[in-house]
Amino acid sequence: MKSCQLLPILVALSQLPACVSMVASAGSGLAGNLSEAIKNQDDPQLVRDGAPAYLLMLDSFVEGAPENEAALSAAAELYSAYGVVFVDDPLRARKLTTRGRDYGRRALCAADKRLCGLWDQSYDEFTQNLSRAKPRQVPALYTFGLSWMAWIQAHSDDYAALAKLPQVQAVLQRVQALDPHYEEARIEHHLAVLNTIRPPALGGDFAAGQAHYERALKVSRELDLSIKVDYARYYARTLYDRELHDRLLQEVLEANPEQPGLTLFNTLAQEEAGELLASADDYF
Repeated sequence: MKSCQLLPILVALSQLPACVSMVASAGSGLAGNLSEAIKNQDDPQLVRDGAPAYLLMLDSFVEGAPENEAALSAAAELYSAYGVVFVDDPLRARKLTTRGRDYGRRALCAADKRLCGLWDQSYDEFTQNLSRAKPRQVPALYTFGLSWMAWIQAHSDDYAALAKLPQVQAVLQRVQALDPHYEEARIEHHLAVLNTIRPPALGGDFAAGQAHYERALKVSRELDLSIKVDYARYYARTLYDRELHDRLLQEVLEANPEQPGLTLFNTLAQEEAGELLASADDYF
């Protein structure tokens, strides 16, 4: 399993639940069942080996419906997830997440032509036009934002890519403003990470980040173990809070990873928690 340098290892993977309804609406009940099987799989290596065939299937959906928002969103989600979680070769990860990001952009265009090209605008223009998005664009906006985050992670050595993180944060905040309950726990999780992976001088806000982590835990009923892993990694480690760090990670290791729709995510989170605890003495 590759380690994460910038964004949480499960940020992109958390997009997979949306694939179920989206791919099904694109014309395949089998694809929906396959997404469920992926999320409930407790063997990450099996997913690593089998997912490429699914990627090709999603490409075929897009070929058949090049302006179908559902097909484009599903392709954006899984390409982004696979590229940042299961691909160790940096060049290949960049290629896959670029494809995912481009699908995410096309999905946003399919949802509203007026939002096309948003990503090339200055921050002020970007936020001004983003404010015009309507509730019906929420799913496409969410996919667009997360596929962009995955692309930034794969290009984390590029300062021009990192400079786009405030736009990604603005997208997620706009989604939250339009529909506070849409993917609520995941958006709180992502906003928590975005506020704690950057120092205050670059837009980080650890007080806000901690509040987002706590809300994410509450909304998820603490069933999504990746939230505690990122809370420990980005908040507790940065502030050198060893007690909080070890408590969160120990809770992850003691939890039951088998939860509907979260088993794969939680299995990966427990692996990550073990690695972080093993390196704690060297870090603190």
